[in-house]
Amino acid sequence: MVEAGAHRLTTNAERVNALNVFPVPDGDTGTNMNLTLTSGVEELRRRPSDHLGKAAEALAKGLLMGARGNSGVILSQLFRGFAKAVSDLPSANAQQVAAAFQNGVDMAYKAVVKPVEGTILTVAKEAARQGVQTAKRQPDVAVVIAELLDKAKEALAKTPDMLPVLKQVGVVDSGGQGLVYIYEGFVSVLDMEEEAPAEEPADMPYVAFGAVQPLEETLEPAATPLDFTGHERVQAKLATEDIEFGYCTEFMVTLNPGKLNGRKFDEAMFREELSAFGDSLLVVADDDLVKVHIHAEFPGSVMNLAQNYGDLSRIKIENMRDQHTHLLMEEAGPSGAVAALAKATHLLDAARELELGEPSVPAANDPSRQLKPYGFVAVSAGEGISGIFGSLGVDRILHGGQTMNPSTEDIVRAVSEVEARTVFVLPNNSNIILAAQQAVELVEDKQVVVIPSKSIPQGIAAVIAFQEEAAPEENIGEMEQALQQVQAGQITHAVRDTQMDGIDIKEGDYIGIHNGRIVSSAPDLVDSCKKLIDSMLDAGAEIVTLYTGADAVQEQTEELVGYVEQTYQEVEVEVQDGGQPLYYYIISAE
Repeated sequence: MVEAGAHRLTTNAERVNALNVFPVPDGDTGTNMNLTLTSGVEELRRRPSDHLGKAAEALAKGLLMGARGNSGVILSQLFRGFAKAVSDLPSANAQQVAAAFQNGVDMAYKAVVKPVEGTILTVAKEAARQGVQTAKRQPDVAVVIAELLDKAKEALAKTPDMLPVLKQVGVVDSGGQGLVYIYEGFVSVLDMEEEAPAEEPADMPYVAFGAVQPLEETLEPAATPLDFTGHERVQAKLATEDIEFGYCTEFMVTLNPGKLNGRKFDEAMFREELSAFGDSLLVVADDDLVKVHIHAEFPGSVMNLAQNYGDLSRIKIENMRDQHTHLLMEEAGPSGAVAALAKATHLLDAARELELGEPSVPAANDPSRQLKPYGFVAVSAGEGISGIFGSLGVDRILHGGQTMNPSTEDIVRAVSEVEARTVFVLPNNSNIILAAQQAVELVEDKQVVVIPSKSIPQGIAAVIAFQEEAAPEENIGEMEQALQQVQAGQITHAVRDTQMDGIDIKEGDYIGIHNGRIVSSAPDLVDSCKKLIDSMLDAGAEIVTLYTGADAVQEQTEELVGYVEQTYQEVEVEVQDGGQPLYYYIISAE
């Protein structure tokens, strides 16, 4: 079933990519889900077992380590929950299988601070709910999963009604589409159909459910264009002054029998006690460890209560009134930044099982090991940008970005190779933040801190703000504040006709993206870029930096420099060779 699901997804990965809300050439939901599931299949093949629980555990571990992008991380959590439910079962009946699907959904929803309906989560939830209902009257596993698939398709068809931006653009949710393909693979095996589904013509207009037909015939256009910045405007419209509980507080509690005084730890009671201090509460207990996430106004009070149960570690507090955009969960597009999903899972067990391989390094508590105070891992695309990060002192550079997100395991390996007590990770892409956060719990011998940078300009600004002599908490604050002080722009070309934010976009047009929002589209690259620069400098800036891509033309670069110098005479202009693919220019304004 898993291999057939992976084959079905691989065959249609580009079709899933094409559902990306933004009409850019690097939509990668299908790629990320495909690579994630492929990692799970490889681990399943490496550790074959006729015991269902052991096979599911192998799959879950492979998915966990191969998870790429937000969609891949969520997929890994769905099947991690499934594996937990069947861990002790050599085989399972229909009701147990249905319960396992439901457990996967429960794990994913509990882990997300602000679940957004109209996404892969909704598709998985509705499908699992149908599976549970069917299993009550039907003992045949094949029938249960077939009806589960039918419900998944039905839920997918409704995603545009739940997320206005999907209806505006005329697509269903890409992550949900990927999950449907996986479930179709499952059913093909249970029905004893051919393992490899017939490929559909790549040029056919399509939706992911029912008969193939043009999108415009199935989805009504939105009445008015949606004000959309990445997916932040779709998923949460929250003004800074509306934040009631201002501090995102996270920590681990190592339960202390001495403090419990013989009492058994009661997770439900602990959660109830903490709920008085704020909202967005997440408590996950695993043996003698408890993971806590809460939005609170008085973090000290939260931790004082928690200390009654044990010892605190991995403490992280963020001022959301300064950084509220970091807490908007992106589910179906290139924006967003709540990295809470992986933090809520039972990853410490996986860390103990993880085999990182070479290069091996002495343990952190080995006195022969000389560690520097701080180190950096950054994700970069383009030799020029990688060179800039290297010149700023970044220790390990992961080559990645939109079209090739590094996996959780890639990030773990890079962090493990940095000889430092505290390692800062700069994802530099909103679709890599969750995988980076998932890696945090897999590294035990050093402190790992993810600075949630969504773009190359933000990552560079964060490194520049770093102070070698400052304490870790001070550096975290300074670097995260630096993210808010830089405007990021990108110029690429449109891969399809669409309309977004009131802008008519034609395939082949050059589109300008300002902090995740499309602000310009024109047949001429320079014209579009000028409009982008105007948008970025509307609030003022002192320095503009143009990072030229692999396809940038020198004459056009010179024309843009001249435009800034003549139009914004108080602004200093710099040009750096970035070498990045797909994006003709990455622009920073500070």
